[in-house]
Amino acid sequence: MSGVTNILIAGVGGQGTILAGRIISLLALDAGHTVKVSEVHGMSQRGGSVLTQVRYGDEVYSPIIDPGEVDILLAFEKLEALRMLPLLKPEGRALINTQELPPLPVLSGAMEYPADIEERLNASAAQVMLLDAYELALKAGSGKAVNTVLLGSLSQYLEFSLEAWQKAISKAVKPQFVELNLRAFNLGLEA
Repeated sequence: MSGVTNILIAGVGGQGTILAGRIISLLALDAGHTVKVSEVHGMSQRGGSVLTQVRYGDEVYSPIIDPGEVDILLAFEKLEALRMLPLLKPEGRALINTQELPPLPVLSGAMEYPADIEERLNASAAQVMLLDAYELALKAGSGKAVNTVLLGSLSQYLEFSLEAWQKAISKAVKPQFVELNLRAFNLGLEA
């Protein structure tokens, strides 16, 4: 990656995308980087799309990632991953939770959830890793820990130490949930 790292986090309301962005931001700030973050909540309280853009490096002037400049797409849901895939660099990496959370048009019967999403994701030029982060989160103790499972997987591709990740998670989550989130992070790292 060049002097600025661009990470796009995509999911639906309630999945913890904003917390994941906060943890990455804390890591980068603690490492001395300039950090810019942008969040788009949409209809997040009703299961709508939530996007968090995190940019860090020596000099970062805007929180918005230009199309085609995303280094890493961290997707909490498959359909959201498919929607955001065109924003990746050709050599970009996509870490994708295989969980399906149908959007409102699908729930209302106006549309169908695409059956071939994984095939379409794997056919892209990007480096795609599909992971059942929800199952791993349940194994850690809560399905709500999908975000830290995915961060564990992401940690392999960023320059931060394990200790720095643990410190950022401990800072960002409520004290009573730190151990759960660290377990989830470790399961994602192992996966």
